[in-house]
Amino acid sequence: MDITAALASVEGLTALAAALMLGLGGIGAAIGMGLMGGKFLEGASRQPELVPMLQGKMFLLVGLIDAIPIIGVGIAMYLTFVDPFSAKVVAHAAAAVAH
Repeated sequence: MDITAALASVEGLTALAAALMLGLGGIGAAIGMGLMGGKFLEGASRQPELVPMLQGKMFLLVGLIDAIPIIGVGIAMYLTFVDPFSAKVVAHAAAAVAH
């Protein structure tokens, strides 16, 4: 396998990993927030006097759940723009040519 094919494979798989990270993180967060919002509405309808306490806790948890896809965006951007795996492929190819 030549170096260009190896680099293309690494870059393609890195893009696929970044896309999966973004997509699955977003879907998971959306499902989690939807379930939590539904449970909040159920709790609010059963005990309306607890709405302020439940609402504060719900917004805190929404912020924590929303942090996961944002961290995923940061990691995906790192993988996309820095691409740390390409340097290893180039170093491995250089070592193979030297021998």
